Amino acid sequence: MSRHPLAAWLRLTLTPGLGPAAQRQLLAAFGLPERIYAAGQPALAAVVGTAAARTLLEHDASAAVDLAVDWAAQPGNTILTLGDAAYPPALLEIPDPPVLLYVKGDPALLARASIAVVGARSATPQGEANAEAFATALSQAGLTIVSGLALGIDGAAHRGGLAGPGSTVAVIGTGADRIYPARNAALARRIAEAGAIVSEFPLGTAPLAHNFPRRNRLIAGLARGVLVVEAALKSGSLITARLATDCGREVFAIPGSIHSPVARGCHQLIRDGAKLVEAAGDILEELRLAPPAPAPAGDPAPFPAGGDEARVVDALGHDPVDVDTLVHRTSLTPEALYAILLTLELDGRVSRLPGGRLQRL
Repeated sequence: MSRHPLAAWLRLTLTPGLGPAAQRQLLAAFGLPERIYAAGQPALAAVVGTAAARTLLEHDASAAVDLAVDWAAQPGNTILTLGDAAYPPALLEIPDPPVLLYVKGDPALLARASIAVVGARSATPQGEANAEAFATALSQAGLTIVSGLALGIDGAAHRGGLAGPGSTVAVIGTGADRIYPARNAALARRIAEAGAIVSEFPLGTAPLAHNFPRRNRLIAGLARGVLVVEAALKSGSLITARLATDCGREVFAIPGSIHSPVARGCHQLIRDGAKLVEAAGDILEELRLAPPAPAPAGDPAPFPAGGDEARVVDALGHDPVDVDTLVHRTSLTPEALYAILLTLELDGRVSRLPGGRLQRL
């Protein structure tokens, strides 16, 4: 077994059947991991039971320990222990802080003031635009953006965080040496270079379903508050929001269309006491932080009043709509309408949704 300073910590966390709660009980009873292994089986059994004590002393984790030590020796990789001075203080406030954190990137970001931005994987284009815009403004104000590297809202939040000095932290539900989903591999590389990727799971851990609720508690625990951008009623984002409330963190939600299934979770949160927000300044005010710098000029110029494009934009409203409805609202021919919609889509003002519907951006 390696004599590396991390070896005993790694051996403890890599013992099969010994969960995080039992690991913390042992640390509370004996102190540093080296003292756990020096205590002897009877003393260990008094804390975690005979079977667990025997496994703790007899299991050979040397190969996995050496693998983790080698990983931590690579540039940009860090393993933080519960006894490390650099361990994020916010996680010490939650009921079940991880004994180890595997970090790829800058571990100092885990101790900075942060806000979690989470939401639906199957997000609408407007939802992703909202997530990125909020995250950019909050990062510009100095907050680190924490999210879960999932598709949809999470990815947009990370991109926004990278656009400001606050940067971003991705909390993942796999080992830190694996990226899930694969479609976010390029984004993950950017985060590892300019932010941080963090996991409590051993290297090589696959994307197992039961790991992601555990990941969500770290997202909530690291942050001063959680912003839910879009979420269905049965959503992991609502779990994150509940965990944030349990940790004494603020919960914010962006309202959406009454017709959108990914707005219903946000509306439920607002009914339950989450703070409705319409701009990043609402969050900064609640957290008593300075507002973000004014956005640079460059918003698209409005269409001339009374023009056909302006009529179509007005007819789109703010809810998804089908072409037949737009023909009825605008009195334009389908051919003329399609030409205008193509221009609006190329200008980034309109997005096409599944089922042929369109949404104003």
